[in-house]
Amino acid sequence: MKDGGVGDAVGFCLRPEHLRSTVKIAVVVGTILTAINQADVILGGSATTLTWVKTALNYCVPFVVSNLGLLAGRRAEREREP
Repeated sequence: MKDGGVGDAVGFCLRPEHLRSTVKIAVVVGTILTAINQADVILGGSATTLTWVKTALNYCVPFVVSNLGLLAGRRAEREREP
């Protein structure tokens, strides 16, 4: 696989040291988003399948965004290299 390709990016994001931080970010931000947007429905006992899909996305979105930030930082470092 060529350096800088999708597989390289995925491998970089899946490194344990990176997963530790991106998963923590996803858990914290996802929980906050769920509390803001879905807590009343969940606690009220009227959560539907759609509610749970939205809840899952509350965790997926910050995970993806934090990984994109990680990759952007990596790219910036590579561009600074001589």
